[in-house]
Amino acid sequence: MKYGKVVVTGGAGFLGSRIVRRLLPDCGQIVVIDNLSTGLRKAVPDAENVKFVFGSITDGELLEDILPGTELVFHMACANLVLSAEDMDRDFRTNLYGSYLVFKKALETCGRSVRVVYASTASVYGNADILPTPESYHRIALPYSASKFSAEHYGKVFCEMHGLPVLTVRFTNVYGPGQSPGNPYCGVVSKFFTAMARGEPMIIYGDGRQTRDFTYVDDALDALFALVGEPKAWGDVFNIGTGVETSVLELARAVARAAGHDHYPVVHMPPRAVDKVARRALDVEKIRRIAGWRARTPLDEGLRRTCRWLFGGEDES
Repeated sequence: MKYGKVVVTGGAGFLGSRIVRRLLPDCGQIVVIDNLSTGLRKAVPDAENVKFVFGSITDGELLEDILPGTELVFHMACANLVLSAEDMDRDFRTNLYGSYLVFKKALETCGRSVRVVYASTASVYGNADILPTPESYHRIALPYSASKFSAEHYGKVFCEMHGLPVLTVRFTNVYGPGQSPGNPYCGVVSKFFTAMARGEPMIIYGDGRQTRDFTYVDDALDALFALVGEPKAWGDVFNIGTGVETSVLELARAVARAAGHDHYPVVHMPPRAVDKVARRALDVEKIRRIAGWRARTPLDEGLRRTCRWLFGGEDES
C-alpha cells in the first residue's frame, strides 16, 4: 500500500522505529514524534522522506502542527510499564490523556480521512484465568493496563461517535533486532543477552515459572500491516502474539543456547511491584480468521537472529 503522509508517535522506540523502516519505500513523508524518554534518536532512519520532531503527544499545539494532511497514524507512544508503576500521574497524562489528544487532534485536523492505529497491550489481561486469552477478556491490576485499556475505549468512542477509523492491537512481549540493550526498560530478552555480554548472571524476578507469550518482531509487524490492509479489521481490537506459553526459566535457557552456552547462571530476585502475572498466552484465532496471519518464527530461531544482531553486527532491517 502507498501513502502520502504517515505520522508515527513513539517512532524512536523499538516497535515505532521498525514501523518507520517498513514504511520507508511506501510513503511520501513519514513524521516521527518522540520525546526520547525511552526511545533513541539514532533508531529513526536517516532518509529524505523521514522527519523527526522532538516532542510529546500531550502537546496539543504540536499535534495540530504536524497532523494536517496525514493519511495514517501509528500511535505507539506510551509511558513504560515499570515507569507507570512508579509515577501514576505521568502514566495517566501520557497513556490516557496523550492518546485522547491523538484521537481528538487527528479528527480535528484531518477529519475522517485519517486512520489511527492504536498500540495497546496484553497487560489489559492481567493474571488471566482464561488461556489462551481472547480479546473479550480483561483484568486490570496496574496503572499501565488501566490507562492503556481506557485509551482503547476512547478510541472506540471516536470511532462510534465521530466515524474516526481506529484499529486497536494488543502486543505481547515483542522481542528481536532493534530492541536497544542499553535501555533500562527494554524487554527481558534483551536484558538476558546484555547480562551475558557483560559476563553477569541473568536476573529473574521471582521463581521464573511465570510464563509469557514471546513474539518475534518481524512476525508482530507482519501482523500489524496485515490488519492495516484489511478493511474488516478497522474499528476492532486484535491480539498479536503466538498463543504459546514460555516460562522465564525456559527463556533463560533458550537465550543461553542461542549464544552458544549449554548452561549459564541465573540469579533470582524478589518480584517487583509490576510482576503480577503468573501466566500469559494470547488467543490469536481472531487475527488468523480476519487477516489470515499467524506467527511463523519459533522462539529458538528468533533468539538466534536477535543474538546475531546484537553480537554479530548484522543489520536489523
